[in-house]
Amino acid sequence: MTASNYRKAFTQLDAKPVKKAKFIKFNAPHTKSCGRALRHCKNCGRVGGHINKYGLHLCRQCFREMALELGFKKFS
Repeated sequence: MTASNYRKAFTQLDAKPVKKAKFIKFNAPHTKSCGRALRHCKNCGRVGGHINKYGLHLCRQCFREMALELGFKKFS
């Protein structure tokens, strides 16, 4: 059972409120508070290669495309 359809079991548990509360407590999806997937690129939504410095919140591919517009200079 995936996180998106954990509510399917509610139909069976409606008759047992104590078991339903326990099921919800242990099987409901949790919000992320840390980790790699928490930050994503504000331009394209990628998770990997994230540049967070200076509040950019861009992936490395989007940063390469937008670097000159943002005022960064390529040295090599």
